[in-house]
Amino acid sequence: MEQGIEQGIEQGIEQGIEQGRQEGKIQGQIELILRQLERRLGTISPDIQTRIRQLSSEQLENLGDTMIEFRTASDLIGWLENQPLI
Repeated sequence: MEQGIEQGIEQGIEQGIEQGRQEGKIQGQIELILRQLERRLGTISPDIQTRIRQLSSEQLENLGDTMIEFRTASDLIGWLENQPLI
């Protein structure tokens, strides 16, 4: 029984570490995208930053690929409006 408890604790720790890595990866994607958007479009409003922070990892990857086509903040806003909230 003690071995089962130890195994359960170990699995819980591993899951926590993996979840932390995933969250860190997403946070890094967000920060990189925000910096790139600001360089391309100028200051990004807090509302738009919040919306970007709500995107899934897949949506962030898509934004990273698509944002090179944006000419104005309106292009970014239009893209965000077409993304489902998760």
